[in-house]
Amino acid sequence: MSLPTPTLHTARLRLRPLTSADADVLFALHSSAYVLRYWDSPPWSERARAERFIATCRQMAEEGSGARLAMDRVSDGAFIGWCSLTRWNPDYRSASMGYCLDDAAWGHGYATEAARALLQWAFDTLDLNRVQAETDTRNAASARVLEKLGFVREGTLREDCVVNGEVSDSWVYGLIRRQWRPSSGPDPGH
Repeated sequence: MSLPTPTLHTARLRLRPLTSADADVLFALHSSAYVLRYWDSPPWSERARAERFIATCRQMAEEGSGARLAMDRVSDGAFIGWCSLTRWNPDYRSASMGYCLDDAAWGHGYATEAARALLQWAFDTLDLNRVQAETDTRNAASARVLEKLGFVREGTLREDCVVNGEVSDSWVYGLIRRQWRPSSGPDPGH
């Protein structure tokens, strides 16, 4: 069963399917050691990784396993990152959420705004009951985004990532449909 990737609009963002035209901006984002310092894999060193990433997005949509959306800022059309729902399981009515933003876009509430739109789509269109997210325990900003959205920290995955020899822990967060509180517009607490 395919899962057509939606185009979603918020007050400040347009979330849309990634295309091959996004390869350069994706490579720039994922080759930054600073942006990826809490990521579960090392920064990309070759542009071909961006093309494989985009192919994986298409494959997820065709298989119906998830959706990954580019985040464009409405004011200037700039690509600022992406957000995703992966591991969609229609039987369990669950999925995992993730996001990655360029460091110039940090601290403006964009991750919260994009995730809120994605979660609204997930609960309304996909009829999800649970969305899970994980973040490195050192990534306080990402933990704040999840908590603002209503996610509850459910546990710690000890030493679950080893990137370039560095071992790190992750927090697991969950958001249950009945605890979801949608709101409109930019997040006032950004």
